[in-house]
Amino acid sequence: MPLSPLLMKAATQGRTVVEVTPESAGWEHVGFKVIRLSDGDTESLDTGARELCLVVLTGTVDVTVDGQRFDQLGTRNSVFEPISPAAIYVPGGKNVVVHARRDAEVALCTAPAATGYEPRTVSMIDSAAMPRSVRGVGSNSRHVCDILPHTDSRAAHLLIVEVLTPAGNSSSYPPHKHERDALPDETRLEETYYHRLNPSQGFAFQRVYTDDRSLDEAMAVENHDVVMVPRGYHPVVAPHGYDLYYLNVMAGPTRYWAFRNDPAHEWMLRQPSPTT
Repeated sequence: MPLSPLLMKAATQGRTVVEVTPESAGWEHVGFKVIRLSDGDTESLDTGARELCLVVLTGTVDVTVDGQRFDQLGTRNSVFEPISPAAIYVPGGKNVVVHARRDAEVALCTAPAATGYEPRTVSMIDSAAMPRSVRGVGSNSRHVCDILPHTDSRAAHLLIVEVLTPAGNSSSYPPHKHERDALPDETRLEETYYHRLNPSQGFAFQRVYTDDRSLDEAMAVENHDVVMVPRGYHPVVAPHGYDLYYLNVMAGPTRYWAFRNDPAHEWMLRQPSPTT
């Protein structure tokens, strides 16, 4: 059976783990790439006409942006540690050099850069100030870290969040979508999900579907895989025994996250919370 066009399988070898471009995804805004660096490796890139949020998923790196140094970024050995990541925002037109101080996994999240007279500057995103929360209740609970939310005004288009879903729980649930420019009810945002499983041999399930089912894809995702969400609802389920982490990158014409739940499943939000 052929793979879903929305599922990108991870490369098991080489520096690039996964890479999504607007051209490969068939959309306008989100770019996403994960690189694995061994101790001492260096990666260079130019942001060009795109803004970048570099997220140190694991390991430690030094980052230089047009000669400005940011040293010793990243402390995590695993994305499943309850620690916020190191991250740095870089506007368009910059040269970026990443040097690994130990084995590292780095996410490069991009979207179109600001145009006109909107000034954007290189800046560290303070890990200690990243909002952390628990969403949902019971088997629908998950742990959220907002890396670059819409309340952070430094970016032009990018929105970035990471989520840890305990084994046996659902996430991005009840199913919700953000595919229409219809503020205040909904905004149009493309999205990628970068999945990690613990233990690493595990798998999870993600479905992407629209109201009219013109898009309806169900996928088994494994460690390091990416799911692309161009439109539609996009719930995720972590099977028993395997914790699920994912990094979300969103971008669209309006930098604001407003979503609509699937009305068929919104009833569960009106259920009373379980008592302890």
